[in-house]
Amino acid sequence: MGATTAGIVFLAVLVAALVLVHVPLGDYMFRVYSAERDSAVERVVYRLIGVDPRAEQSWGAYARSVLAFSSVGILFLFVFQLVQDTLPLHLHDPATAMTPSLAWNTAVSFVTNTNWQAYSGESTQGYLVQMAGLAVQNFVSAAVGMAVAVALVRGFARQRTGELGNFWVDLVRGTLRILLPIATVGAIVLVVGGSIQNFHLNDQVVTTLGGAHQTITGGPVASQEAIKELGTNGGGFYNANSAHPFENPTAWTNWVEIFLIAVIGFSLPRTFGRLVGATRQGFAIAGVMATLALISFSVTMWLQLQHHGTVPSSAGAAMEGVEQRFGVADSAVFAVTTTLTSCGAVDSFHDSYTSLGGMMTMFNMQLGEVAPGGVGSGLYGMLILAVITVFIAGLMVGRTPEYLGKKITPREIKLAATYFLVTPLIALIGTATAMALPGERAAMLNGGPHGLSEVLYAFTSAANNNGSAFAGLSADTDWYNTALGLAMVFGRFAPIVLVLALAGSLAKQGTTPESVGTLPTYRPQFVGMVAGVTLILVALTFLPMLALGPLAEGIH
Repeated sequence: MGATTAGIVFLAVLVAALVLVHVPLGDYMFRVYSAERDSAVERVVYRLIGVDPRAEQSWGAYARSVLAFSSVGILFLFVFQLVQDTLPLHLHDPATAMTPSLAWNTAVSFVTNTNWQAYSGESTQGYLVQMAGLAVQNFVSAAVGMAVAVALVRGFARQRTGELGNFWVDLVRGTLRILLPIATVGAIVLVVGGSIQNFHLNDQVVTTLGGAHQTITGGPVASQEAIKELGTNGGGFYNANSAHPFENPTAWTNWVEIFLIAVIGFSLPRTFGRLVGATRQGFAIAGVMATLALISFSVTMWLQLQHHGTVPSSAGAAMEGVEQRFGVADSAVFAVTTTLTSCGAVDSFHDSYTSLGGMMTMFNMQLGEVAPGGVGSGLYGMLILAVITVFIAGLMVGRTPEYLGKKITPREIKLAATYFLVTPLIALIGTATAMALPGERAAMLNGGPHGLSEVLYAFTSAANNNGSAFAGLSADTDWYNTALGLAMVFGRFAPIVLVLALAGSLAKQGTTPESVGTLPTYRPQFVGMVAGVTLILVALTFLPMLALGPLAEGIH
């Protein structure tokens, strides 16, 4: 079987599996977020944190809860990393010192569901920090995104109320009822596939074939690997991330990890459809996600299979930056999945992709990561784009736009438009500032267009809370740690506040009955319109910068 055929089969099986679980998992998540009763464990948690699970919150109270919870998480993880050498289960001689700027960057990274890593995990973070700090944030940061998405959906579903639910209830239920069970099963599957799960510190010394001695670092890898993918977090236990055989041992575990990355994101539209009482609306949103994803899969795989490596004419360029266990096609599927979501995990070196293949990984993030996007964040990002689309359609026919029975007034479109502009502004301003500073330009591994691409990729990844990197950029400096950390904070929480404000505005409205002038938002026509608007808006925003970077390199 040729590489192209094998890659198509790999992708086809993945698509079939995601279609198979779309309805049952989506329905299960609907029951989780609409359940009237709490479990015994949940009631204990509510008592411990002093929350009344029956009390609902306005959008402002919901937003303050998100910000307060995340701020405490950043502070805790920041301090935890700085004192880890005094705690049990720490590495003997860490190779990378945990400086305050690096601790800040890492704390922000994991709390914002970005998982950007300016360090090597196996030589920097102790096991206690990995388990009680990083892995815990992998769960709760994903649950925060899901909670915000559900709050926005309630805004569409409810009428004449200022209440959007209870953040603490949504957080606990998303963690305990959705993420924890699936991640547990995923970790067991990965252990069966060969991922390690132990507490071996730097005491495993082996003799290599050349007679040298090498220290092998073990650790509780599988438990973190499963939630790293499922929660679209992406932070690797090892520096090589999902290219490391202890994290991702075989070709079939590679498939499992890709499935875990995409499964919740592609199932949430079903949850959306059930919550608003119109499943065909959920299928339409899933259709937009699938359309954008299939376009990206097709283009990226073609670029990588037809023009391998950054130096296509050199010997061995076909496998440059690619883990040989997976090959070019499967690595391209992983790269597209991880950049279309907010995962950021990698099983190949994006910096070694063709210039246009690397551009596609950037473009995927610049779409806003909505196909299917991060856990929760992908759904609310896509719903924002749907709101913008019906507004544009309303302008074309001279009617007040409506979506799901809610009028899109100037207030709603201002919130939606501001949401769309936040991350491009952060990414482009950050890139421009870095390129204007000689010291920060010196951190690039390459000069010219490819060097610009390294910096643009870093700020695009941080602003969109992705976490993957071209990796040619030496980002562990005080300036980059601080600047990228700020990009992650504003790229995560400014959109969340805008989403919740939009949800609150929608919830206060009544329902507008459909009329002959109402745009049907469940037909293929609407699917194509949303996909088209998304591509056009992103192209208009980022094309000038892409023209100076990967496009210039590709046509050189």
